[in-house]
Amino acid sequence: MPGYLLALDQGTTSSRSILFDEGGRAVAAAQEEFPQIYPRPGWVEHDPETIWTTQLSTARRALAEAGVRASEVAAIGITNQRETTIVWDRATGRPIHNAIVWQCRRTAERCEALKRAGLEDDFRRRTGLVLDAYFSGTKIAWLLENVNGARALADAGRLAFGTVDTYLVWRLTGGEVHATDVSNASRTLLLNLESLRWDPALLAHLSIPESLLPSLVPSSGILGHTTADLFGARIPIAGLAGDQQAALFGQSCFSPGMAKNTYGTGCFLLLNTGPTPVPSTAGLLTTAAWSLPSGAAYALEGSVFIAGAAVQWLRDGLGLLRRSSDIEALAASVPDSGGVWFVPALTGLGAPYWDPYARGTIVGITRGTTGAHFARATLEAIAFQTRDVIEAMLVDSARPLDALRVDGGAASNDLLLQFQSDVLGTAVQRPVQRETTALGAAMLAGLATGVWRSLDELQAVWKVEREFVPRMPAAERDERYAAWKRAVERARGWAGPAPARVA
Repeated sequence: MPGYLLALDQGTTSSRSILFDEGGRAVAAAQEEFPQIYPRPGWVEHDPETIWTTQLSTARRALAEAGVRASEVAAIGITNQRETTIVWDRATGRPIHNAIVWQCRRTAERCEALKRAGLEDDFRRRTGLVLDAYFSGTKIAWLLENVNGARALADAGRLAFGTVDTYLVWRLTGGEVHATDVSNASRTLLLNLESLRWDPALLAHLSIPESLLPSLVPSSGILGHTTADLFGARIPIAGLAGDQQAALFGQSCFSPGMAKNTYGTGCFLLLNTGPTPVPSTAGLLTTAAWSLPSGAAYALEGSVFIAGAAVQWLRDGLGLLRRSSDIEALAASVPDSGGVWFVPALTGLGAPYWDPYARGTIVGITRGTTGAHFARATLEAIAFQTRDVIEAMLVDSARPLDALRVDGGAASNDLLLQFQSDVLGTAVQRPVQRETTALGAAMLAGLATGVWRSLDELQAVWKVEREFVPRMPAAERDERYAAWKRAVERARGWAGPAPARVA
């Protein structure tokens, strides 16, 4: 039986493909960046054709690099930038407009209008999301209302909507399959989290015909096959998941209480909450994690806006570092931050504060403060922001955290991960395979095609490279976290009125 799995990892700035073997080891990879399009301030678009051509090119290159034929690939798994919205003509296959990227803010006023109409609580109750331009629903409505002829075509059933996974599946299958999974569908503002079906009331709120929407399929299961001309033979497509949910699966966080944190420009934390969606009262999002033949799993999600970006600011803004990776040695050159606290609210504060008026703040500077203390305070700030989100997750889930599994660029920083373990009071686990987003897509596809037969077998694929355990006394941990919270209060509301405080 074929044993290789091809993961297509379509991201915001690049398309990647990674070929995994049946042991979960990456044997080949290819990546291509593509242009970002900024038609107006705050607007972000991608060319759907470029998304497709770069993804196809990297997939072919990964297979060629490994010397693997299409007939040796058991399945393809797809993971993708979430919320990015594409609408195309079913008859021609041509998009009616550029993709509207998740970062795009053009529908912010539409979201405010929905709030003024008293619909915010209804959207939150049904979808687990906040009314924000981040999500796909208002992007679809904008396209129908602003592209000439789009509304008439949609009403006639001629148009198809998809997040990036759906568009790739459509192209890979030659237009035979129009589908998405619940992890992506749950980011559209259109999926009812309880029923895991498209919600007629939400569609009515946004004037979106249901004929536009893809079919809902399991995250793990054969949903179609590529056309033979693409790779030389038809390959099953058997895994779909949005990038953060794929990383949760790739970290083998299969049980309630398991959590992962991706340290990138910001941080994305997801906590598996099991088979029932958990509404958040603490500033988090509720989302579908994945669906398997055994049932669906849900997660709580929290986003930290600035993590690795704070290190980049030390490098580019202050000139303290030549390379971002230099921060570990500089921070380790002092025993602590010397009483310095850095709140990196450079673009406001995300979860659980949601304060767009917060600004970056450094307190505790003395004559003895050095660049090394700034570096140490920056790493500590990343860890403290992570604890802020974890604390909110524990409030919502009422479930203790077993361990925090980590990935992303900053997960290579031992000093950061040790401090993270210290301030959480729990173990932090770094895996051998850190490409967990692509691995998650491959695991979903492999589970559907018999490469792995159970979640227990998949647990054996995930291997810890190093575990960091708490060394800090509990009293010191609590004292430091209380000081962090005081520093956050000094950062909040600086550029305007702060929203209601989150306990």
